[in-house]
Amino acid sequence: MQVIQLDIDTASAATIAAALTGIEPANAKGIVAYRAMFGSFRAREDLLAISGIGAATLEKGIGRIPIIDD
Repeated sequence: MQVIQLDIDTASAATIAAALTGIEPANAKGIVAYRAMFGSFRAREDLLAISGIGAATLEKGIGRIPIIDD
């Protein structure tokens, strides 16, 4: 399994889409827009609020992204 080094709280939409299998550019833009509106992600489940990201997508790969609680 490949380890992904990606900070979901600072990465651009293009970087997110390129790094994560199953995340289309529109989903990546949604991640960035959510982050701009609500701030840093506190839990992986926060990603479920983004249109186009469901439980299967979360389970596939994006769920391996570390969420750092400050």
